[in-house]
Amino acid sequence: MSTAWATAWRTWLTTRRAYPWTYAVGTVLPAALAIGLAYLGYHAIGGGAVAEDFGEGSGTTAYLAYVVVGATAFQFTVRLILWSAKALITEQRQGTLGALLVAPARRFPYLAGFTAFAVLSSLVEFLALGVVVALLGISVPVSSVAGLLLGALALVVAVFALSAGLGGLMIAAGEAHISQNTVFIVLGLVGGFTFPRAYLPEPVRWFAELLPTTAATDVLHASTTGGAGSLSELLPRLAVSGLLSAAYLVLGLTYLPRAEARAVERSY
Repeated sequence: MSTAWATAWRTWLTTRRAYPWTYAVGTVLPAALAIGLAYLGYHAIGGGAVAEDFGEGSGTTAYLAYVVVGATAFQFTVRLILWSAKALITEQRQGTLGALLVAPARRFPYLAGFTAFAVLSSLVEFLALGVVVALLGISVPVSSVAGLLLGALALVVAVFALSAGLGGLMIAAGEAHISQNTVFIVLGLVGGFTFPRAYLPEPVRWFAELLPTTAATDVLHASTTGGAGSLSELLPRLAVSGLLSAAYLVLGLTYLPRAEARAVERSY
């Protein structure tokens, strides 16, 4: 716990002195644009209605609310990966990775502290999306507050689990952009954030089920636009997300020592 707290506090002090405004805006703006374009398309092209297959695949006809939830969840996922998965390679670029590797701190609390700060800072940044949604007059119904909160927690845990292995891959390869952008594209296409996965080919839908963020996103949609009224309806998908997250986290933390050794070898 002390390691996690110290990491979060150090990151706060660093960020407070040199807050990356352009970095934050560049991450949040795509969600605002996606919501704005969906609004224009819904009214200018769709005539304020959606096709039957959308309702069948998503469980709702509230297209704009569905896009708001999905776009926000996706960009939040992107933001957390940009913070959490790049924690180690940032240390590598700053020349402090060696000091971190010989420190007695374990990797799990270090990454947890970094992610805790990332969650809090991202929540503050994403309040700007609320202004956009309010200006457009879009309302998002919430049928299960508990489900929404647990779905958000499941998404954070899922991204944290993915970031552990992705962060190791980054320091081992010595690059971040190709790795992270590949993950962003895959998650955005198959994760069911802004359109139903029923639109995808069946093999792709099966692949999507192997990602912990997919089930977490389903919970977020079901507890809002999907109209799930009770927590018991959401528990199966929460369990799937939790189990997959645990598996990814174990694999990621198991791989990290090898990635760190590879990073040290590359530095000589």
